[in-house]
Amino acid sequence: MSFLTRIVGKSTGLSGIRLMSVYPQHYVEPIVQKDKQIEQKNELPMLHHVPIKAALNKSSDTVFHDDTKEKLLNYITKKGNSALARSLLSKAFELIKRTQTERLNLAKGDKDQVITNAEVLLKQAVENCRPLLQVTAIKRGGVTYQVPVPITTKRSYFLAMKWLLEAAREKERKVSLPEKLAWEILDAAHGQGRVVKRKDDLHRQCEANRAYAHYRWS
Repeated sequence: MSFLTRIVGKSTGLSGIRLMSVYPQHYVEPIVQKDKQIEQKNELPMLHHVPIKAALNKSSDTVFHDDTKEKLLNYITKKGNSALARSLLSKAFELIKRTQTERLNLAKGDKDQVITNAEVLLKQAVENCRPLLQVTAIKRGGVTYQVPVPITTKRSYFLAMKWLLEAAREKERKVSLPEKLAWEILDAAHGQGRVVKRKDDLHRQCEANRAYAHYRWS
């Protein structure tokens, strides 16, 4: 493996790994955002001469594009009906905006602490719900132990958004999904609610089972 291939592998996180792909191994992942393209060119000037994979159809460099929002939109979508999922998420963001605007108007103290941007609140909610550890069942000597193991960043974001949607769908059916999702996002953004409690319970379980952590490597 050449030096350039190792550098490209480090930049894409796929050094020495051959995955199923229509592109040869020396092709690098596309970077859609222009600011990240400039940073990448300054850090690795040799990437000017490396072939790049085609970007996905949903990739966009617009200021309205947000990766967290797009992922949540994909998790809401059922049976390929993305138009319905987008309308539900837009209604949830509208309810969040209205609720926070009312709080802003009623606030008597420092109004700068009240965030009215729904996308910023969504990011805060996901960050507050992200688990760092999870327990997995490992069998040793005929006994099954619940062993705490760390979670990858991608998996932690997936679990946070999945738990938010599950909590919104578990509420009473008389309330619409956008309203329930808006409540859960607002609660999680302020560090409270069922999803944050679920994350704390999981961390507590991992802490209680830390004596079995060495079974990961045995």
